[in-house]
Amino acid sequence: MQISVSSTLTVYHDGQFWVGLAEHVEDGRYGVARIVFGAEPSDEEILRFVVGKWEKLSFFGDKATETSKPAKNPKRRAREAAKALKRPAVSTKAQQALAAQREAMKRESAQARSQRRADEAE
Repeated sequence: MQISVSSTLTVYHDGQFWVGLAEHVEDGRYGVARIVFGAEPSDEEILRFVVGKWEKLSFFGDKATETSKPAKNPKRRAREAAKALKRPAVSTKAQQALAAQREAMKRESAQARSQRRADEAE
């Protein structure tokens, strides 16, 4: 069994503090932890943090989220959205039954109308 693990630490200044963003991907599960350093950390401080406290970080919290799937083509997404708009909105069972009944009556009246026309033509 092979486990795929990847971790990155990005240190940036958010305008007020120096913050570390630790990202961890393990077997397709993506986790992240935010670390506030305060003043600008030196390379030694970052190394001490990684060696001493990296294991204690809670990347996944209570529940893990799956890594995102690759984005679909924008044209495909537009087609799917248009298709979804054409579909009728979710309705209750009673509304669906009434709609089916109306469709059945339409078909019956159309058949009766075509039968009358055929009889009149003879």
